[in-house]
Amino acid sequence: MAEVVSFGELLVDMVSDADVSLGEAPRFLKAPGGAPANVAVGLQRLGIATRFVGQVGNEPFGDWLKAIVARENVDTGYLLQTDQARTTIAFVATRADGKKDICFYRNPGADALLVPEAIDEALFKGVRLFHCGSVSLSENPCQEAQFKAARLAREKGILVSFDPNWRPSIWDDHDRAHHLIWEMIALADVVKAAEEEWEFVTGTADFEAGSEKIRSHGPRLVVITRGENGAYFNFAGGQGSVAGNAVEAIDTLGAGDAFVAGLLAQLLQYRELGEALNNKALHNALRFANACGGLAATKAGAIPALPILEEVNRFLIKE
Repeated sequence: MAEVVSFGELLVDMVSDADVSLGEAPRFLKAPGGAPANVAVGLQRLGIATRFVGQVGNEPFGDWLKAIVARENVDTGYLLQTDQARTTIAFVATRADGKKDICFYRNPGADALLVPEAIDEALFKGVRLFHCGSVSLSENPCQEAQFKAARLAREKGILVSFDPNWRPSIWDDHDRAHHLIWEMIALADVVKAAEEEWEFVTGTADFEAGSEKIRSHGPRLVVITRGENGAYFNFAGGQGSVAGNAVEAIDTLGAGDAFVAGLLAQLLQYRELGEALNNKALHNALRFANACGGLAATKAGAIPALPILEEVNRFLIKE
């Protein structure tokens, strides 16, 4: 029985192996990706039973992706396949400075056509946490399906985690994107954002002010990932930062999702979120999550690079 439901996109990442722009990239390596799918596999590798909800095409790429997620022992009972559209492909150039150049081929992609009718009560049986991002908010009917799932989770008293995961290239209307992201924030208990998207989401570069704005809409915990600079946390009782780990980064794609998986795995060690909302518990949780993200950056690809629990524990002992 799954403890976590992760909802959203599972897609093909075509990753450049050169430190150049997308247009200049000479070749690409095919890899499985999609932030919520990465988080699902990341949690499963950390020993948390996870169910993934999404949709891929009924074609070779979709078959390949579904097999990869199933091989990781993630519950794929709600991972659908459709003949109506092809699996989304994202071309990615990761630069030496950690910035990503991403172009989605999704007109629409199979993930965007997931219908609200695919979401039912049985999805949440035994589940303690629901996680989602913002890519699925950019198109209908998937947008409606995500809001339906998030609202059902809240009605059932299930913890809701949201990663804004801002990808400007998939949105025609950035004001609309901002509105929908805030509509989703209002349904969340935990919000994790990356430093580079912070100002777009909150309207300020200040971590404390932006966090308080988010918490005023309902979330109880806000976490900001800062790459090699570690992470920041903010809750009603205080705020703090946890330093990053010194690693030899090869590919940062998926490192943020590995961090999310680590953070959520740590929060699930407590019976309810309130028990984790203190400085000591959050320092420990972010230290663990930083280790997950750091380890993921030392290997190529997103899903292939996600660490298992034993790797993280060994890494933390050495630190």
